[in-house]
Amino acid sequence: MNQSSTQSPLGTGTARAAVHEHGQAHEHDHKHGHDHKPLPDNRAAGCSSCAGDDGHDHDVLPGWPRITAALLFAAGAEVAHWLQWTQPGLALAVVAIALSGLGVYRAGLKDLARLRLGINALMTVAVTGAVLIGQWPEAAMVMALYVAAERIEHGAMDRARHAIRDLLQLAPASADVLQADGSLQRLPVQQVPLGATVRVAPGAHVPLDGLVTQGSSAVNQAPITGESQLADKAPGDDLYAGSVNQHGELLMQVTALPGGSLLARIVRAVEQAQASKAPVQRFVDRFAAIYTPIVFVAALLLALLAPPLMGWSWGDSVYQALALLVIACPCALVISTPVTVVSALTVAARRGILIKGGSALEAARGLRVLALDKTGTLTTGHPTLVHWQALGGADAGHAAAVGWQLASRSEHPVSRAIASGLPAGAGNGVQDLQALPGRGVQAQIDGRRWLLGNLRLMREQGFVDAELQALLAQHEQLGRSVTLLADDDAVRALFAVADPLRPQARQAIAELRSLGVQPVVLSGDNPATVQAVAAEAGIDAADARGGLLPEDKLDILAELQQGRGPTGMTGDGINDAPALARADLGFAMGGAHSTAMAMETADVVLMNDDLRRIPDTIRLSQRTHGVLWQNISLALGVKAVFFMLALLGMATMWMAVLADMGVSLLVVANGLRLRRALPEPKSGS
Repeated sequence: MNQSSTQSPLGTGTARAAVHEHGQAHEHDHKHGHDHKPLPDNRAAGCSSCAGDDGHDHDVLPGWPRITAALLFAAGAEVAHWLQWTQPGLALAVVAIALSGLGVYRAGLKDLARLRLGINALMTVAVTGAVLIGQWPEAAMVMALYVAAERIEHGAMDRARHAIRDLLQLAPASADVLQADGSLQRLPVQQVPLGATVRVAPGAHVPLDGLVTQGSSAVNQAPITGESQLADKAPGDDLYAGSVNQHGELLMQVTALPGGSLLARIVRAVEQAQASKAPVQRFVDRFAAIYTPIVFVAALLLALLAPPLMGWSWGDSVYQALALLVIACPCALVISTPVTVVSALTVAARRGILIKGGSALEAARGLRVLALDKTGTLTTGHPTLVHWQALGGADAGHAAAVGWQLASRSEHPVSRAIASGLPAGAGNGVQDLQALPGRGVQAQIDGRRWLLGNLRLMREQGFVDAELQALLAQHEQLGRSVTLLADDDAVRALFAVADPLRPQARQAIAELRSLGVQPVVLSGDNPATVQAVAAEAGIDAADARGGLLPEDKLDILAELQQGRGPTGMTGDGINDAPALARADLGFAMGGAHSTAMAMETADVVLMNDDLRRIPDTIRLSQRTHGVLWQNISLALGVKAVFFMLALLGMATMWMAVLADMGVSLLVVANGLRLRRALPEPKSGS
């Protein structure tokens, strides 16, 4: 398909301009629930207004050196308080708050002044309440822990835009353009016009999208399409910017400018998918919009109405109102959230699951569909010789020896798979080895001509009959790539190569179904191979689609989200990055053959390439959600009891501290139980 004429939903414009806009206007990742729009001053909307929406103002968070120091000073303040060293403890607490929380505290005061009652306002109330009852160590520790938790989550997401910038480096910045007099001139790719003829040297990266006009070669398109096999290119075939020419010199006609290349469209698709993703608000932020105003109004009403209605003194009413505020202090909620989430993230990491923050962990439980790429995801990504047989009355041992001699002299992945799967033999008899571009190789062995190549080569030799075609069709239905060995008279052997299914794939698919998640396959490989692999994995044929470009995967994913519900995506290549970003939850394979782009774009990285970790992630998400709601119920339930005591005039400051710190300890202990949420891996697994 000619990419220059393809109507793509990935948009237009220059890739570098899009990345610049992303770097300026999307300073904070979509994973935190921000739908940013570029502002006139090139600042992210979240930098100035997030605090009013979800309570977060990322600019107020200090760096790790200050946070670490603040945690140490806060711990020292706790020790001093326990030893009743009042002045040293007070000094340590002041330093801890100054190091970690001044920005948050100031932002909270501004929010309170503007009646924006988000997380910063809650923290300001928590610290102020603790200070007013003399609990300086508590104020310092709560602030330091909160800031540390915020920095962990935000810092883990900032790498995605750097991966997008790195993606642009796949395409070279200059190209060798053929001039009218036959000479070559190296020009920046931005100055190369449409229709120009460009030379691509052996081993060089393709600078722009185009059509081959002269020459033939094998091209590694894995950085763009994600497919492991080399693509044979001849006049009339497409070339994609960023792919790598393997050996032959190619001349190509430019069909797309830098901003319109497939590579540039992938970059923009990732950005657009990230920006359009629906925000996933953390439960504290959602609850704060209702909880905090009620607490403030209740305390104010208690202070003002208790004297005339209940006969309290003004001093008692103010005291009870202050106790009520301290009782309602969200310390337990603020502390339990990072403890619970970090416990879950830690146990996941120990099982080879890298989950990028609490929002991704929360989203996993809602998945209804999981789309999987084929090559490198459902399969290992390593072509393997799975079957071979002698034909035409040939001696099997001799055919294997000849096949090994020819295959071992080629760097093509299929040839390497054949050579690896056959018994190694002596190769001194090979003479006059010639590459037949797009077809195979030929050579003289012991004075006899031998051919090793594809069906096209055998047709040219007149060796293909109905019986051979039927045999080839059987292997094609199994998703195998067939290479044939022939002499001057007939085909003498058949070698079938396939990308084998991952050993854990069938079990993972079965577990997904048991969790109510429907698996589907979206692949760029040919449909017959995709159908065969899907059937082997236990996925319905109707849910296996092949021959897809990155924009096709994006469209199908949107259909699945609209028709079936929250949809996840699993992949390992750059071509999967748009779908990984567009999905409600993206899973990336983290093995040696996975791309940095896929791993940075995804919400979850499977570090050991074990697909069974996906259902593990869903189960962990479900259990984490349950623990979080247990903590919410526990914290609010206990606080409700003391809240009523305050309204009845029976609360004291020490009760307030007990309600706050006691519940905090309980919810922290409950959250730490998640460290055993996943079973220990079996020996040898």
